[in-house]
Amino acid sequence: MKLILATRNQGKVRELTNMLCGEAGSKQQIEVISLESYPDAPEVVEDGNTYMENAIKKASVIAEYTSHLTLADDAGLEVDALDGAPGINSKRWAGEDATDDIRIAKLLQALEGATNRRARFIAAIAVVHPNSEPKGVLGVCEGHIRCDPAGESGFGYDPVFVPDGYNQTFAELGEEIKNRISHRAKALEQAIALLGPYTL
Repeated sequence: MKLILATRNQGKVRELTNMLCGEAGSKQQIEVISLESYPDAPEVVEDGNTYMENAIKKASVIAEYTSHLTLADDAGLEVDALDGAPGINSKRWAGEDATDDIRIAKLLQALEGATNRRARFIAAIAVVHPNSEPKGVLGVCEGHIRCDPAGESGFGYDPVFVPDGYNQTFAELGEEIKNRISHRAKALEQAIALLGPYTL
């Protein structure tokens, strides 16, 4: 079974592929393909009002284009002291072309002096087969934002996010642990069940 990942983000591709193979690889024959194999695939504008709307839109457009079962996700970091920002705009919060370092710097500046540093990552995953109704699930990982970046692994805001139950950031914990406890992992655990009918 071919499963298209509707992303060109190589950090996300690696993370999702590792989790898919770990969760389902021993039971299902899944060939995971990223959009790197479809250089002419349309760019999907993420203009939904929720993570799920964006995930469903991406999966639907790419499923129609490739004629294959497609999985897409949308995720964001919500910080209590910032009234839920950066939220659904996590990627674009510091500008369309901002690097991870710039995003992190803006976040830490916005949190200067804040005593409440509670935050959570939220991920929506949508699975769409051509000509079928989309299905979606949500995963949440609670934690807090530390005052300075730490760690070299992961991507995005990982170097400043410390998940509950740990003293290290996602970027310090590494892929193996992150892929067990993250928001995306929790959503993907549920999404595996959505793939079942297409692997029989």
